[in-house]
Amino acid sequence: MIVYGSTEGQTRKISEFLRDEAEKAGHTPALFDAMVAPPAPDEFDAVLVASSLHGGRYQVTIRDFVQTHHKSLNKMKTGFLSVSLTAATDEPESWKELKQQTEDFLLETGWKPSFIEQIAGALRYTQYDYFKRFIMRMISKRSGGDTDTSQDFEYTDWDQVKGVIHKIEEL
Repeated sequence: MIVYGSTEGQTRKISEFLRDEAEKAGHTPALFDAMVAPPAPDEFDAVLVASSLHGGRYQVTIRDFVQTHHKSLNKMKTGFLSVSLTAATDEPESWKELKQQTEDFLLETGWKPSFIEQIAGALRYTQYDYFKRFIMRMISKRSGGDTDTSQDFEYTDWDQVKGVIHKIEEL
């Protein structure tokens, strides 16, 4: 089972990629958008939960899913995929904050995933309104990132994402 929460589509894209890779590996994955009330995870062998992180918070629909099912999830093979722009940086202070945000989410929900994967997301400048594009450009500039707002930038390491299938298989 793969459950995802996405704002701008990168986490959905990552989840669809995972589904396709799981199928290639001989599994029968089921993909669910957390916005559409996914089923209980009990009938699945393993669960991957993917959520984008915006403004220091994970998707509310993912939080609700995990809080509702944390007891079942804690008895299963599970992985948490945290998707953010911070994962694309090399700034130790930013990574410290990212790890704290992830820990806070897991404490709040009561979930203890088998593993956590921090995955770099994307900057979707062409999809942002003027205000968000301005803010995201300033954040990116401060961290030495891409600032050309006429195009989008994808930072996801697809080999890292592919490795998630191997991690869940090895549990």
